[in-house]
Amino acid sequence: PMTDVVPWWSQATLPPSEHPGMATIDRDRLAGETGSVDLVDARSPERYRGDEEPIDPIAGHIPTAINRPYEDNLAEDTTMLDPEVLAERFAGLEAPVVYCGSGVTACLDILAMELAGVEGAVLYPGSWSDWSATGMPVATE
Repeated sequence: PMTDVVPWWSQATLPPSEHPGMATIDRDRLAGETGSVDLVDARSPERYRGDEEPIDPIAGHIPTAINRPYEDNLAEDTTMLDPEVLAERFAGLEAPVVYCGSGVTACLDILAMELAGVEGAVLYPGSWSDWSATGMPVATE
């Protein structure tokens, strides 16, 4: 039933814990592997190229990354594309490291890769915000 009463939730505590099923990589390890791993940037082409950066002070992408915008995984009705189409989109990738601006939308690329049969995708949770804020190399194009 409809109501205009806002429910009140009691406070709860959720202790942090590791999720061994969630593969991630940190900036320092990624820096040592750049060029030897498949690196995927899930942001818009404009942000990838360095044409615009609405959030972070530095525009561009991590060197050697390819651009696979997360929006391109979706059909016009915002459902995920068919696995066969996604497989073409991510063909040739092996255990890719995926990032975006802050680690959120990269997860949509990782889900799409999973549906496409790409195994071993890894999230760089710090993503562009972490990389660009610490003086790491930046590419534009």
